[in-house]
Amino acid sequence: SDLCYLWVALCLPTTRIKDYLKTFFGLEISTAGLSSHLIKVSGLMQEVYEEIRQDIQIGVTLFADETGWRVRGKNWWLWVFGTARSAYYTVDRTRGSDVVRRVLGELFIGVLVVDGWHAYLSLICEQQSCMAHVFRKIRKLRDVFPHLVDIAKFYTKLRKILRDGERLQQQGEQLGEVVFQRRLKRLHERLEDLVNWPNPDEVLAEIIKKVKRQQPRMLTFVEHPGVPNHNNYAEYLIRIGVLKRKVSGGSVSAEGAHAYAILLSIYTTCRLRGISFHRFLKESLKHHIRTGKPLSIEAYANRLYADIDLKKAA
Repeated sequence: SDLCYLWVALCLPTTRIKDYLKTFFGLEISTAGLSSHLIKVSGLMQEVYEEIRQDIQIGVTLFADETGWRVRGKNWWLWVFGTARSAYYTVDRTRGSDVVRRVLGELFIGVLVVDGWHAYLSLICEQQSCMAHVFRKIRKLRDVFPHLVDIAKFYTKLRKILRDGERLQQQGEQLGEVVFQRRLKRLHERLEDLVNWPNPDEVLAEIIKKVKRQQPRMLTFVEHPGVPNHNNYAEYLIRIGVLKRKVSGGSVSAEGAHAYAILLSIYTTCRLRGISFHRFLKESLKHHIRTGKPLSIEAYANRLYADIDLKKAA
């Protein structure tokens, strides 16, 4: 479990772990030996990995993102699917819809918040596009072409629609269904009017094209209390993978990449639930030695809560 913590939580590559073990403990272990050990441990924790996947499938709000990964020097992708209590990572050759269906199936009953990447459109569910991504793209063009004043006007009007949407989302329960639906309809009408901007210049026409692509998923959040109109949470969850990629450059093998996804999923999920990854992994592996199966995160958490209750009662 110590090696897994160094590899996943501290993002150390096996070369540095090897040096650390030799310097402080006088242990001579090859990087191949370390990789083999990490892959073996991840294999033992496969059922916990599946437990996390099943938990995200029943999430009310699910965030997803993907970033480049390297496996044997070739371009792969690291994906994350996360809720407030669980994070499921997977590494795949593609950035396509097959990955989304493999992780979530064909149907998701909650709201999926994403950056607008088309691979997610294959999933049957309500979706919210990340408006932070949309606004960043518009601002970039606005700053490059300051003389094209219509871009700034378009940006201001779109931002006003989103802010009014945020207000409507917060006021939803007080307004009543009839008033809420009437105001929501008006927001959609304003958005439709905006993308039908008369005689846009070439740059604005390109912006409008991008906005139209996301238009059906821009105001989903308004009808769902607590759902944001940005994907910042998924970006936060995948940041540790970005750091790991910068430090180690990716994975040496597909097996190593899969092992990393499993252990990172467990590490992040433990952290989200306020559980010690190091202690959980140790107890789960002990349970595997005794029973042939790892201890689930849910069972471990229940045991912790029971211990806390006993101490309080005492």
